[in-house]
Formats: sequence, C-alpha cells, structure tokens
Amino acid sequence: MKYLILIGDGMGDFPVAELGGKTPLEAAKTPMMDELCAKGEFFLTKTVPDGFPPGSDVANMSLLGYDPAAYYTGRAPLEAAAMNIRLAPDETAFRCNLVTLDHGAGDRVTMRDFCAGHIGNDEAHALIADLEKECATDQFHFKPGVSYRHLVIFKGEHPGFVTVPPHDHIEQDVTVHWQQYLAQPAWQKLLDCARRVLADHPVNLARISAGKNPASLIWLWGEGKMPSVPTLTARFGIRGSMISAVDLLKGLGVVGGLSVIDVPGATGYIDTNYEGKAQGAVDSLKDGNFVFVHLEAPDEAGHQGSVDAKITAIEDFDSRIVRPIVHHLRQTGEEFRVVVTMDHFTPIALRTHVSDPVPTLLYDSREQKAGSGRTFDEKSCREHDAACGNGLDAGHRLIDKLLIHD
Repeated sequence: MKYLILIGDGMGDFPVAELGGKTPLEAAKTPMMDELCAKGEFFLTKTVPDGFPPGSDVANMSLLGYDPAAYYTGRAPLEAAAMNIRLAPDETAFRCNLVTLDHGAGDRVTMRDFCAGHIGNDEAHALIADLEKECATDQFHFKPGVSYRHLVIFKGEHPGFVTVPPHDHIEQDVTVHWQQYLAQPAWQKLLDCARRVLADHPVNLARISAGKNPASLIWLWGEGKMPSVPTLTARFGIRGSMISAVDLLKGLGVVGGLSVIDVPGATGYIDTNYEGKAQGAVDSLKDGNFVFVHLEAPDEAGHQGSVDAKITAIEDFDSRIVRPIVHHLRQTGEEFRVVVTMDHFTPIALRTHVSDPVPTLLYDSREQKAGSGRTFDEKSCREHDAACGNGLDAGHRLIDKLLIHD
C-alpha cells in the first residue's frame, strides 16, 4: 500500500464578490480532486490548535502527524534543518525575509511588500552574501535560503521582544514592530548595517530600474531552537519523501526522517516545476511507501490578493500534481490511499492566514466506501461535515486516519 499527502498551501478562502460569491476553490476547475472527493471520505480538519498562530509551520507540522503543542519550537529552526544547520544550545534561528519597507514622515514604517517582489534566487543570494560580509558579527550570521526566505543565526540570550510575520502586515503600518528592534543596540546596529548595504546595492538598483520592488531591508521573525521529534519511520514504520520548494517543509521532512527531494525549477510560486514535483513523487514511491507533496503557489497568490493567480494555482495543483500522480498509480495497479487538503486558508480579502478548519479528502484506491458524492470545496465540505459529523478536531491525527485502516 502506498500513502500520499498532497497539500495545496493556502487553497481555502472566503466567498469573493467578483466570483459571484464563490471561493477560488469553487470557481476553479478541479475535476481530479472532485472525482476523488466524490468517491472518498470528505471532512474538515483542524490543523491549527487553539492558542497557536495559523502559520504554515504549525499547520504542516500537524498534517505530518506531529502535535504542535508537544513539538513546535518555531518556524526558523525547521528551515535551519533543511539547510543542514545545526543550532548550538545558545543559538536561535530567525527567519529573515527580504522585504520592501517604506519610511515616511515621523519615522513611520510601512510594509509595502513582504517578499521584495518575489525576488529571484540569484539576486537574493548576492544580497545575503554581502549582508554576511558587511554585517555579520560574533552574534549574527546570515544564511541563504530560497527567493525572499533566508535565515539569521543569533548567538546569545533572546532580546525578549515579540516578532511578527511580515505577510500578516502587507501595506500596513509596522512602526511599533520595527521600533522594538531599534530599542536593542546590537539589533539596531545590525539593521542599520543592512539598510546601508541594501540601499545602493547593484541588485536593488537594477530592480528599481526595471520597475520591481527592491529588497530595501530585512525582517526577522519566526525564531526558535531546534526541535527534537521521533521520526515517522520509528512511529509508523513508513519510509518516504518530502517534496516542496520551501525550506520550511523541507525542514519538517528532515526532522521527520523523510528523504527530501530537491526538484530543479521549484520556486514556491505559480511558475514552479509542477511536472518535476509530480515525477519526483512517482519516482520516490518506487522504493518508499509514503510521500508528502507540498505546493506553495496558492498561498503566495492569496498573500498577493490575486484572484486570477490563486485560481490558476489551484487548477495547476489539480491537473499537474494530483492528476498525474493518481493516474500513474492507477496505471501501475498500485493500491494507494491519498489525502488531498491544505494547511490553512489564505483569504484573498485578508491576504494572510486564518485558522478555519480545512476541507480534506481521503481516497482509497480499493474504493470500498460509498464516497461523499461531493465536490472539493469549502461550502460542500462544511455541509457534508455538518451532516456526517466526522471532522478531525486534532490535525495531527490525520496521519493516523491515513495509515491505520482495514
């Protein structure tokens, strides 16, 4: 038996007026997911426990079978794991976004763009290399990641302030959050240096000339120390792989004992290498019996507030990830069980995450169950869940439901 979890990050949404009151998931053409949903189980899954922020770190940790209340230490240490960075006991990893900040009158600061226009890897790595060269100290070091997503490794006692995700404050005043960094002399020195390096960097000058948002500053958040978790092999006896463009998911794969498959051209956006991800999943199941495939694109479209991009990302997830994987398994005659879901909602209207329970389908290729008879969308799932009452109140139990069966 093969087991799969396929994640369309942030696919869930609220009704959108320009779509006639439909959500992007309702408006999108998703024949493969609809077929699996109609023939399988359909229910809501609470991926974000009470008291936790609705981030991809918490939600995907749940979907991979780990209770955040027991294992969550922060987002950045998971990304550090993906980079093979081992944190010393006195070190803390901070997620370091390259962002576009606007500084206005009265020292007010606005978050114009949390991802510096989805800056490319080559551009970003040039910036991070120069930040490490010019701004690193005994306390701070920069580590390059993917696109706008990087790390700062901090040695010493946590300064005590509360960090916030930049994607929660798009086009909002972030002065109060910015000033807490400046109140710490060492951190102020770091940020002043970063601002100086980035201000007239050739990469940013070229971006401005091309009409793109520059990476005008860094934003530190999601900090934590390295978690210690049992592997999925130790817990369930499964051997498998993680496929994702982003270091957060790769890090979850690393700490969970999965093989992390790097797919060339995987970008974390709608221009990602869909076919490479699907093929990677198919190939990984030749030797293993579990694969977790994550697509970031719907989430990024939600943060952008782009209805068209989100529909495109959802349709591509259905036709270029779910469909080819399922068709391959059917053609080879493999018995399989597959979960298709999302980690959280990223509503177009809010441009950030919310913790609503997410629609989830579970399909068994043996088709022993009558099936839900539903289409894969938020409204259909809520109605079905209300009638059947089979929702999961603890997202980390979803993997039990997938793996433990007759």
